Amino acid sequence: MTQPVGLSEFLSGPLPERAAVLADLDGCLIAGDRVLPGVPELIERCGERLWVVSNNSTDTAEHLSARLGMMGLAVAAERMVLAGEETLRNLQRRRPGARVALFAAPPLVTLARKLGLVPDRAQPELVLLARDTGFNFADLTELTAMAARGLPVLLSNPDTFHPGPDGTPRPETGALWAAARAAVPAATASSLAKPAPDLVHAALSRAGVAPGAAVFLGDTPETDGRAAAAAGVEFVLLARPGGVTLAQEIVTC
Repeated sequence: MTQPVGLSEFLSGPLPERAAVLADLDGCLIAGDRVLPGVPELIERCGERLWVVSNNSTDTAEHLSARLGMMGLAVAAERMVLAGEETLRNLQRRRPGARVALFAAPPLVTLARKLGLVPDRAQPELVLLARDTGFNFADLTELTAMAARGLPVLLSNPDTFHPGPDGTPRPETGALWAAARAAVPAATASSLAKPAPDLVHAALSRAGVAPGAAVFLGDTPETDGRAAAAAGVEFVLLARPGGVTLAQEIVTC
């Protein structure tokens, strides 16, 4: 198993000079609204070779870039590959104008409309579930009913949690889906987020970099590590500050 290393140890070696340095977000660059140690140095050293590749399904790249900027981190939206946004863009390419029962935060709902998708819970063609802190029991009831009817379900990401600023688990999209599946055990869903390699492939394609010329920084072998391995990219497991270790639990879709 890959042994975790500190960010300072990574920065002291040759890997930061790779043609593309891909990095997860939560637990690697930030924890909530807190910038993790060594991250400003990482961004300064890698510059435009740094790509954020995250299962984030709350923000768009534009929204996240602005939020990181307020934290003192300059990462352009063009160098962010986020699961929620990529899911919507992929859906628009495959099903332009689709009517979607969209359970998502406002930035993704706005993007869906901009892409020509039609948010519609009355007569949807399919369901897209993302992380939404406003998700409530009425939403769960609707989602469960749609799953029971056999509507196709897309998950922006299957993670059940991500680490909060103090290492405490924060519920993620997979936890919401697990609640629906508790009522409809036979329900299935698909996702292009990590541990699938799709997000990594997208970053490499946009960077114009071959897998062997890149490195991936992540804090969870079960998601980041598996995605990197599937894409043929060398993986570096970052140690969480304070030695906090959380096993990443993935819902089987």
